[in-house]
Amino acid sequence: MSLETAPIRTGEELNNDNLAKYLSEAGLSSGGLIAIEQFPAGSSNLTYLVRLGGKEYVLRRPPFGNTVKSAHDMRREFDVLSNLSKVYPPAPRPLLFCDDESVIGSEFYLMERRKGLIIRGISPSELENSFGLRQQVCNAFIQNLVTLHSLDYKAAGLGDLGHPNGYNRRQVEGWTRRYFAAKTHQWAELENAIAWLNDNIPFESFASLIHNDYKFDNIMLDPNDLTKITAVLDWEMVTVGDPLMDLGTSLGYWMSADVSDEMLNMPFNPRVLMANISRIELVEMYVAASGRDVTNILFYYVFGTFKIAVIAQQIFARYVKGFTKDERFADFDQFVGSLGRIAAKALDRGAI
Repeated sequence: MSLETAPIRTGEELNNDNLAKYLSEAGLSSGGLIAIEQFPAGSSNLTYLVRLGGKEYVLRRPPFGNTVKSAHDMRREFDVLSNLSKVYPPAPRPLLFCDDESVIGSEFYLMERRKGLIIRGISPSELENSFGLRQQVCNAFIQNLVTLHSLDYKAAGLGDLGHPNGYNRRQVEGWTRRYFAAKTHQWAELENAIAWLNDNIPFESFASLIHNDYKFDNIMLDPNDLTKITAVLDWEMVTVGDPLMDLGTSLGYWMSADVSDEMLNMPFNPRVLMANISRIELVEMYVAASGRDVTNILFYYVFGTFKIAVIAQQIFARYVKGFTKDERFADFDQFVGSLGRIAAKALDRGAI
């Protein structure tokens, strides 16, 4: 349930001596022993806990074997958080950016450490035992997303972050290209959904700052009050675009009882919430808080499901090519197939 660290996975070690020297020279430590552990749950950019001189920091770097720098742009993520953390309290404050790859083998940035609870798999007993609390936690989850979508991103210095006009088409076409570039298997149902998406792209509903990977696995809760969000993590895909694309991604992660146990039991899923709160209820919460028109919500949900499938496909392709030895990714091709079937079912019934 908590944000636990673990020993660093083989092949993903950092150069401790170089890092300690660099941070000391940057004025973040007066010296002392350095200790580094890994936050093991992420599946894209790598995240480490760095203890140095009695202080704790969080380090983010691209995955090993990354060949598309624009997909894991540490400078961009650092710059966004530098501005966003001033106006949006859940965004952690970044402290230092390093583009000298001789330090740890890649660019990286350091940020403050936030503490809190991440609901993964097993949930706190009070959440398991209270339907009312589950509704409140989901309301807080959605309200926080609406707050992000309501920010004046231009006033926050983020006006150049994206190009909202034509965003939906660029996203569908871009993720379609990414899927076929990383393809390892034939997934007919997913590829039928891709064709449908390309034929049914709506105009943008609005322009706002969007997280692009907003799910319970990326938010931290106050363990003393689960309705309070202490941090939103993993800002690597943040941009300016259609906020309903953001909601669609959140819905894509939200499994329901009609999917396989394999999907419901994925270790990062808050199953107790998914089993009691439906996707339609999440949409109703979003509409109540934002007032937005969600007529085309089927498109946004199917796109979210497709995008998550592409992310899983890209990770699986990295594993197949030997760029990562993380055994969690060995069966990610099965997630791709399952997500294709989920998208196909939604299209068959014409509803989320």
